[in-house]
Amino acid sequence: MKFGQSDWLALLWLVPLLGLVVVLAERGRVRALDRLVSGSVREKMVWPFSTRFRRFVRKAMVVAAVGFVVVGLARPEWNPEEKAVKSTGRDIVFLIDVSRSMLAQDLAPNRLDRTKIWIGDLVASLAGDRVGIVAFAGGSVVACPLTLDYEFFSLALDELSPKTVPRGGTNIGDAIRKVLNDVFDDETERFRDIILITDGEDQQSLPVEAARAGGQMGVRIITIGLGSEQGQVVVVEDGSGQVKPLVFEGQVVKSQLDRKTLEEIASVSAGGVYLHVATGTIDLERVYADLIRSADQTTIEAGEAVRYDEGFGFFIAAALLLLALEVWLNERHDAGRGSAGRRGGAGRADSSQRVA
Repeated sequence: MKFGQSDWLALLWLVPLLGLVVVLAERGRVRALDRLVSGSVREKMVWPFSTRFRRFVRKAMVVAAVGFVVVGLARPEWNPEEKAVKSTGRDIVFLIDVSRSMLAQDLAPNRLDRTKIWIGDLVASLAGDRVGIVAFAGGSVVACPLTLDYEFFSLALDELSPKTVPRGGTNIGDAIRKVLNDVFDDETERFRDIILITDGEDQQSLPVEAARAGGQMGVRIITIGLGSEQGQVVVVEDGSGQVKPLVFEGQVVKSQLDRKTLEEIASVSAGGVYLHVATGTIDLERVYADLIRSADQTTIEAGEAVRYDEGFGFFIAAALLLLALEVWLNERHDAGRGSAGRRGGAGRADSSQRVA
């Protein structure tokens, strides 16, 4: 047996606590009776053993019901069985520009952080697709290999910053080749997408040629262009945490969207699309639904997974049964006392008539 949500088991301390409360309450009842009456009068007032035992059983049922509910909430599972599992989807690599130009604030709070927010919102919509992250600037780094573990993917996404890639600059072509050579496998010739998110500025790394090579391999590139086409000053934090313009060789660095290059990259890939965001916004969940989820799918992963029988219902049913029995015993006890009272009243009336 194992538990799907074992944290609930920490509440099992309520069971002995309630049991202690029941015992202390019963002792308090006896001590209170001792203080009020004594001797023969007390013996007549004390309920018979069967009545006291029934009261104890009823309280024990309530305590046990609490224990069953806690165990049920912990989702006990048993009877493990291996079953074949299939997952269908596409391989999607997010190719994210983390160069310092992505710190420009023409998107709030800046281009890079806005990108991470959009992708983070998309994660909840992913269904069966393997996803990965390649961060690039002057070089390229596989921040997250292709995976179905969306939680790990989200953690890798949160860690992205200009420090992820130590070499400055923007080499889009090298980054595309990194995905084609080091991330995508040779077994899947289709059903592969690159979502390239950048301002498009490139330092002669031949991105269009790299995209064309990807298109010949059946890879589709969806390019998303960020930033002002007129240019925006790039800002960085100094050692004291203050934000200041980035200066290179005595000149303030400005970054602008290179729409033309991104359109060419998309056009030479296999069915690529260019999405012009600039300083606006984009719903990546809609992009995913329209361009990726609706496209041809393939079997991403087939294997064996261990499935368990859920025991939640058994324990909750046992708790409800105990509570129902407790109510029934209580009503039966009340009915018995009522009948005894009526019989006692009739006996006294008969005696009065005989005396009369």
